Amino acid sequence: MNAEKLSDRLEAVANNIPEGARLADIGSDHAYLPCNVVKKGTVPMAIAGEVAEGPFQSALDQVREESLTDKISVRKGDGLEVIQPGEVDCITIAGMGGTLISTILEQGKSKLEGVSRLVLQPNVGSFAVRKWLIDNGWELVKEEILEEDRKIYEILVAEKGEPMKPYQHINFEIGILFGPFLLKEKSEVFTEKWNAEKRNWERILKQLDEAVQNDDTESKRQELKTKLMMAEEALR
Repeated sequence: MNAEKLSDRLEAVANNIPEGARLADIGSDHAYLPCNVVKKGTVPMAIAGEVAEGPFQSALDQVREESLTDKISVRKGDGLEVIQPGEVDCITIAGMGGTLISTILEQGKSKLEGVSRLVLQPNVGSFAVRKWLIDNGWELVKEEILEEDRKIYEILVAEKGEPMKPYQHINFEIGILFGPFLLKEKSEVFTEKWNAEKRNWERILKQLDEAVQNDDTESKRQELKTKLMMAEEALR
């Protein structure tokens, strides 16, 4: 992967960045994504944010190598610290856990003024992102799921709007866990992912059935049984 040829996962993120948007890519690593969309002319400028020194230096090097220092600002800081309110129209956060993405958005809420689109790619825990979006007035407008190098990724696209709109005609808890758009599509990758999760939950449940029974194990058993029931419904 490089700035010319993104991974399938990052390509899917890039395809959801609106044409002409001012972009902030948080956790940009080598800044491949902002370099790619600036070079293509999708966006006029971008900010590449990194909290760790190594990736920050890698992003700086990449932007210099691509001769894009006039269009891409590489900034070191934690989450949305690297942007000012009204500075960008679109924020991408890719390659992190859903809980961390939600924390970044929560801690940087004041920086979301003027942002019209969020493109989020949690590696795990997408439900945490969906919950944050609902709690903060963001409407999920699109979801994608794809497999790359034997790993499954979800891309969540949100805009300011009606947070509950995608969940109107489905079981809310199932929608949060599995994704309202992904549930409707039920792609082969979606089915593969949740059948694997289901097998994992069944294995853990069997272990709990054989463990010493107490309030903690009973609570976990009930939680797993609920998830398994939801998976059965989602996979129908």
